[in-house]
Amino acid sequence: MQATQEGLSGFTLASLGVLFVALWCLTSLFMSWQSGWRLLSKRFRAQSEFLAETKKAGFPFDICFRFWTDYTNLTWVAAEKELLHLSVVFPFRIGHPPLSIPWNEIEVSRTKILWRSYLVLTLGSEERIPMRVSESAARKLEILERIPASVSDPQTPSEVPERIATQPPPLQ
Repeated sequence: MQATQEGLSGFTLASLGVLFVALWCLTSLFMSWQSGWRLLSKRFRAQSEFLAETKKAGFPFDICFRFWTDYTNLTWVAAEKELLHLSVVFPFRIGHPPLSIPWNEIEVSRTKILWRSYLVLTLGSEERIPMRVSESAARKLEILERIPASVSDPQTPSEVPERIATQPPPLQ
């Protein structure tokens, strides 16, 4: 095909559009596999809409999954008494069905990397997918207030950094 004097031909533009969409879908699917989201979705796919208010974190690397896959501005989080709900914003939804993970399937620990403190939520007793959430994001997302006593043995929500075991992050 030849380019017209005005620019690219219609076929070339359509081909570029299809290529862009295909690469977007492949990237989203790869991200789902790399982060462990796909593995978690086999057991924890949400069966209904979330009832709690969903929130997003905002600073880079506030929410990271396995292999430091950054989901900070992509993930909606709703922490309820019984469940932690996770979903991904629309353009990245391919390969990322909404998740509802019971708190009894989550281990909580604390770590510090460089100058930032993180909660490490190890999701799924079988899958063991780490989700690192900065402490400031955990406060904003109301995760700290929702961690049940059976998971972290809380005294009061404000004492969460002291009551969660400090462990190095899992090597993945």
